[in-house]
Amino acid sequence: MERKGFIGGSDCVRIMQGHWLDLWKIKTGYEEPEDLSDNIAVQMGILTENFNLHWFEKQHDATVGQRQLELVNFGWKVPMKATIDGTYKGCLVEAKHTNAYNTMEKVIDYYMPQLQFYIHMLGVANLGCKGAYVSAIFGNNKWESAFVSEDTDYFSSMWAVVSDFWAYVDSNKPPPADVTPTVLNTDKIAVDNMVKRDAGKDNAFINSAHTYLENQAAARDFDNAKKDLKAMVGPDEREVYSDILTIKRDKRGALRFSA
Repeated sequence: MERKGFIGGSDCVRIMQGHWLDLWKIKTGYEEPEDLSDNIAVQMGILTENFNLHWFEKQHDATVGQRQLELVNFGWKVPMKATIDGTYKGCLVEAKHTNAYNTMEKVIDYYMPQLQFYIHMLGVANLGCKGAYVSAIFGNNKWESAFVSEDTDYFSSMWAVVSDFWAYVDSNKPPPADVTPTVLNTDKIAVDNMVKRDAGKDNAFINSAHTYLENQAAARDFDNAKKDLKAMVGPDEREVYSDILTIKRDKRGALRFSA
């Protein structure tokens, strides 16, 4: 596969992870791309893509169009190229096949640079894309989908990093071998119309969190004791009492505790 002369979605992931030198060698032609024909994970993803999109259509009562849509934009300082798995309601559908122990949250976090890049490319193509549907198969017995919203601030910050990388390709000068991965905050990027919030500086939240954690063991003991006490009340007993605790059965049959 030709990888020179442009930046693609998977390249954005590698750049943000700090794999600059290896990618630079490929983009400048000093090395050939890795042969993935014997990579079982990659080949399985390719072979299951059509089924993945079919399952997405079935679960969403949808039709995925524009399969393998190729988009290019060489008008920017950094040439861009994307191949979209498909589109639905003007948004892209990205098919992923991952291991059974992965989670949708981790899949989205890992591929966020690629997703926002593809969303941007569809937007440039005037397809009105405001997000991406992720259709993911986990192992061989679970499927999930989620909608990741567009975030122009994330894309701008990411593209600044990508542009820094591309400057090394343009100048044919190798980047440092130990580039630090760039971690961008994704809390404000809505997934299924919901965002995340860092409550680390919210005193009320932190105080309640400490109370919750400090009383977890006591709460478990309480629940177990309550279950044991209920089991000790016979079906023909309306009240079981002691000097410290009384259990009464109300008219509906529920057991009520009083100190």
